[in-house]
Amino acid sequence: MATDDAMPAKPMPRFPDGFLWGVSTSAHQIEGAAGLRGPSVWDAFTAEPGRVRDGSTAAVACDHYHRYREDVALLAGLGVDAYRFSVSWPRVDSPGGLDFYDRLVDELCAAGVRPVPTLFHWDLPAGLDWLERDTAARFAEYVSLVAERLGDRVGKWITLNEPAEHTLLGHALGVHAPGRELLFDALPVAHHQLLAHGLAVRALRAAGATDVGIANSHGPTWPASDDPADREAADFYDLLLNRMFADPLLTGRYPEGVGALMPGSAERVEADLEVIAEPLDWYGVNYYAPTRVGAPQGAEIEFGGVTLPAELPFSVRRIEGRPVTDFGWPVVPEGLTELLTGFRDRYGDRLPPVVITENGCSYEGLDDHDRIAYLDGHVRALHRAIEAGVDVRGYFVWSLLDNFEWAEGYARRFGLVHVDFTTLARTPKASYGWFRDLLDGQRRVPVG
Repeated sequence: MATDDAMPAKPMPRFPDGFLWGVSTSAHQIEGAAGLRGPSVWDAFTAEPGRVRDGSTAAVACDHYHRYREDVALLAGLGVDAYRFSVSWPRVDSPGGLDFYDRLVDELCAAGVRPVPTLFHWDLPAGLDWLERDTAARFAEYVSLVAERLGDRVGKWITLNEPAEHTLLGHALGVHAPGRELLFDALPVAHHQLLAHGLAVRALRAAGATDVGIANSHGPTWPASDDPADREAADFYDLLLNRMFADPLLTGRYPEGVGALMPGSAERVEADLEVIAEPLDWYGVNYYAPTRVGAPQGAEIEFGGVTLPAELPFSVRRIEGRPVTDFGWPVVPEGLTELLTGFRDRYGDRLPPVVITENGCSYEGLDDHDRIAYLDGHVRALHRAIEAGVDVRGYFVWSLLDNFEWAEGYARRFGLVHVDFTTLARTPKASYGWFRDLLDGQRRVPVG
């Protein structure tokens, strides 16, 4: 294991009793064993030359399918309360596919680690399409199968992961699977995912689930200046990436003007919103960074590995004066406090307890002190949100393992554990030791 010297010296404040500490992964990014599941839209996407930065695929990835016992031992050694993983819909659609998750959940329970499955993390089965309304109904059927099989051991469920990114990157800009470049014609994808979420909540409730949430990505939007054009562009971006995916869930309404853009009649959209707004037990937030937004500049913009087309009604600008991760994302811990207190102020009593379902960063190396500094800053920022009155119940680091990072292939490393993608050997990094010690410190009874 890498040494963990030079740790941040300032004592970490104590979190409330019962606070849930965990780590997250996703099926397509770590499982491998592609021949033992059906094909997904990501298999088709990665087979196209030029789609993935290093030309790789997730056919083997971390081989978690065969090495899950080793990975559960890493979880136990880390001392986490919970493990957020995702269930592969294409695997469940294959003969014996649910058997793997039976074994994984049993292994987690035996290790004293709470299983927290996400039911959709972007790996849609080939042949299905989020542009089609029927996919939402198909998703609910699949959720019922999983809940029936695992519900005796799983209490906490997540329906979808980041429908905003799946809509934007996969269907509007074409840089993720399925590779469509529909721009604003991708809005039906957003609506059908949200509808799928609501139907999944109903399916989980019917199976007896009492602890259901979603993992939505959010971050503060900062206007590039006080110029009215910049503020208008920033407000539109915030609507598109934050409010369009939070308002329907928490208020039962789309932001003004958005509902009319969704597929179907006004009456159908209204009926769908009743399903979408099924009450949640908690609200999951994936946080990485704020976004600085200004008026369009009439040119393509490179941002976080994505080329944004010139015709968008906004432009994304650099946040100056901040360190950046290896992915080029700015490191802004206080943005997490701002986001959570802003959500509390916007939604009030309609906001259920919050869980941070993802937070992490890409850095190279085993002595990953930049990652330690990142996580330390964000955990402290989270505590400040709790002190400000936000009801936060948990925090999950992204990610346990270095993995297949979507269109970046294996070029980005988010893991607390290093994976050698030739030998598949696992090596805990310094950040693994730091997080283990943080959890140990949170569980010690204070003296005096």
